[in-house]
Amino acid sequence: MANTTTLNQQNQAVPLSAPTLSWYVVYTKTLSEKKTAERLQLAGYEVYLPLVEELKQWSDRKKKIQRPLIASVVFVRCSAVALNGVYTVQGVSRVLRHLGRPAVVQPQEILNLQILLQQAAAPEVQHMQLSPGATIEVLRGPFKGIIGTATQVLNTLRVLIDIRHLGVAFSINVPKSFVKVL
Repeated sequence: MANTTTLNQQNQAVPLSAPTLSWYVVYTKTLSEKKTAERLQLAGYEVYLPLVEELKQWSDRKKKIQRPLIASVVFVRCSAVALNGVYTVQGVSRVLRHLGRPAVVQPQEILNLQILLQQAAAPEVQHMQLSPGATIEVLRGPFKGIIGTATQVLNTLRVLIDIRHLGVAFSINVPKSFVKVL
């Protein structure tokens, strides 16, 4: 069993801090996101695979399917040390890197994706003056908690949800009265 304490300068036992858990982007082989996410979970990783439901039309039938929101991407939450173990999981292609190190996805970006996927339709837009480019937070309604960038498009407020490390952005419409400028 590993030692979970250390001694401080006064020779008192002090518990070692737990490793910091962060979200990372793991790229998968093409069309294997669901299987890879399942395998990562079986390997003990916390996994988030954002899925969207869509109606698929075949020549003889229609069927609702769930497809990944971002192709070939699975989010994994683990310590930086444990991240190297994902390469042993079948279906993992690589880990997104930034400046030579694994790129960390902010928890707010994961929360934004979760909130976004819970809602199918955006509420109606009300008119209010708001400058484009302002960072805003949605205070109420179905998208409560999302932090993004406001943009003006044809007198409607659009909130841009940007995941910079992936080069992916989503936009939603929200009533202007539901937001505050940060």
